[in-house]
Amino acid sequence: QVQLVESGGGLVQAGGSLRLSCAASGRLFSAYAMGWFRQAPGKEREFVATISGFGGTTGYADSVKGRFTISRDNVKNTGYLQMNGLKPEDTAVYYCAAGATTDQIQNLRSISSWGQGTQVTVSS
Repeated sequence: QVQLVESGGGLVQAGGSLRLSCAASGRLFSAYAMGWFRQAPGKEREFVATISGFGGTTGYADSVKGRFTISRDNVKNTGYLQMNGLKPEDTAVYYCAAGATTDQIQNLRSISSWGQGTQVTVSS
């Protein structure tokens, strides 16, 4: 099992960019698919993006396609979420997650680990 710690959140104006990082500790980071989720106040946690263990497969929620890019560096044991063209509706706490497959992550099944979350606030 891996332990996950997010960073990189903050306050940004609409149209701006942020890059979130998810640092993993533990063995065999590349054995895990990774994903990003977000949860706005009063709303359920929703899927944002996922990437396979070696980065060959990615998937995105329709709401972020073309604006967000997920990536990972298995040497640094870190995953990333590059967020461009941010909108006020992207405001949420963002969580990274690890699981066995991108399909399981996208469907919120059998998540092995969660990070503690990082706040992203987009002002209009």
